[in-house]
Amino acid sequence: MKPFRAYFPILTWGRDYDRQALSDDLLAAVIVTIMLIPQSLAYALLAGLPPEAGLYASIAPIILYAVFGTSRALAVGPVAVVSLMTAAAIGTVAEQGSMGYAAAALTLAGLSGAILVVMGVLKLGFLANFLSHPVIAGFITASGILIATSQLGHVLGIGAGGHTLPQMIASLVRGLPQVNPVTACIGVAATAFLFWVRRGLRPLLRRMGLGARAADIATKAGPVLAVVVSTVAVWGLGLDQQGVRIVGVVPQGLPPLMLPPLSGDLIGMLLVPAALISVIGFVESVSVAQTLAAKRRQRIDPDQELIGLGAANLGAAFTGGMPVTGGFARSVVNFDAGAATAAAGAFTAVGLAVAAVALTPLIYHLPIATLAATIIVAVLSLVDLAILRRAWSYSRADFIAVAATIVVTLGVGVEAGVSAGVILSIVLHLYKSSRPHVAEVGLVPGTQHFRNILRHDVLTDPALVTLRIDESLYFANARFLEEYVADRVTPDCEVKHVVLMCSAISDIDLSALESLEAIAHRLATMGVTLHLSEVKGPVMDRLKTCDFLQQLTGRVFLSQYDAWTALHTGAEPARRVIRTG
Repeated sequence: MKPFRAYFPILTWGRDYDRQALSDDLLAAVIVTIMLIPQSLAYALLAGLPPEAGLYASIAPIILYAVFGTSRALAVGPVAVVSLMTAAAIGTVAEQGSMGYAAAALTLAGLSGAILVVMGVLKLGFLANFLSHPVIAGFITASGILIATSQLGHVLGIGAGGHTLPQMIASLVRGLPQVNPVTACIGVAATAFLFWVRRGLRPLLRRMGLGARAADIATKAGPVLAVVVSTVAVWGLGLDQQGVRIVGVVPQGLPPLMLPPLSGDLIGMLLVPAALISVIGFVESVSVAQTLAAKRRQRIDPDQELIGLGAANLGAAFTGGMPVTGGFARSVVNFDAGAATAAAGAFTAVGLAVAAVALTPLIYHLPIATLAATIIVAVLSLVDLAILRRAWSYSRADFIAVAATIVVTLGVGVEAGVSAGVILSIVLHLYKSSRPHVAEVGLVPGTQHFRNILRHDVLTDPALVTLRIDESLYFANARFLEEYVADRVTPDCEVKHVVLMCSAISDIDLSALESLEAIAHRLATMGVTLHLSEVKGPVMDRLKTCDFLQQLTGRVFLSQYDAWTALHTGAEPARRVIRTG
């Protein structure tokens, strides 16, 4: 059990906090705050929530993560994928725009926070390992496509909906005759401008003689410029009177303290989505945190990260927010801006609180199309269809998992997609490990090393068969080993000894133990002795707790060379075998 102090990483980095760290954190906070204002509003829109929910979810959660989180650069708040999952989850229990919808978002954030905290206290961070990288990559790619498609209706000024790609496309096609030309001009112009900002603004500013740091800051502020220009245009030209949808009234003030609804029925309906959001958010967050920490030779504690993210989501639940996690883009910006400690996040929260108190009246005329453009440009960077080609060339099993995740996510929905990916990954892993690689090995001449007889020029003995099993033995592959040994030994009457080389075996479960007993018994009836070699210490400790070693017809050798020396027949000399394959 870790000491109480370990649950508060702020006590570690705060002890050495100095003026230089303060300066670095303040500068990073200014840059990230500028970036987060339009981004928070946009992700609230994506989740189907009022824009202020995005701001609220970026204040208390950031402060709580600064206290409990272990990363010094991770920036917590609403992110695209979690916002999409939030919309999918609460859209099934309440109608968008209703009080129940916003209340369900608070409950979802609270459940997610509670799940993360419990996982952290119980050190269950390893459960996230069941989400393989191919599945995560496929899910994020499909989610990026869904998110971008879902925002096209806002860009064009038409009503479009749906939770799957076919539904969204059909809805867009039906709505094309109702495209609002003014909204479309704003949306397309904002999208084009933001794409250009990402790729062309920084080189342009550098050519104009601006310093690297200033050019970076100006590039990150691109979305703010789009927001300002489009808002002024709508206000000055009265475009909202021509059908352009605007943000409207945003409550002015700090996040309110409130208790999320905790009805049993609502919790029951949101528990599974909350668990999925928790795991997906944790995997995304901890991946970013580990990457950034490695660049500064720092370390993070994944289990404490669970507690930090859990506290952040609980903070969102009690302050009118929405589910949050660590975002890749804003964390990289925070890191590049020189954030020295998690205090940069706390200063960012202060900046956003000032914006919530003083600046919300200024976004009354902000067009929804601009926020939609911000989302589209942000999420398209997440789409990585090249993962399909890489997976196909490297592993057909991984390709199946990636392709299935993408197809199911696009065709059925986000929860079904990630669930299908996880289940398929586990099934494929079980299938592959149920047919482990088994190599018959021989002695490399002049050495004490043994290699596959199909790949190397080695010495063998017709009376001695050595099989190297390259997998731990458990219930799924135990019968496979029985059949493999029987197929190899039965037709060869010269075989007198079989050695199982166990150098790659890290565990033997009870089913596999019974199979080893069956192999030993079957070989004994054929006049063949079973031996083991290079058994790992923990495996040997397990074997000593039962009577298998007493029933073993042969011996347990420390090394395979010892087995060869003891069992190699002198009557017929070893012969060199050269095979291909």
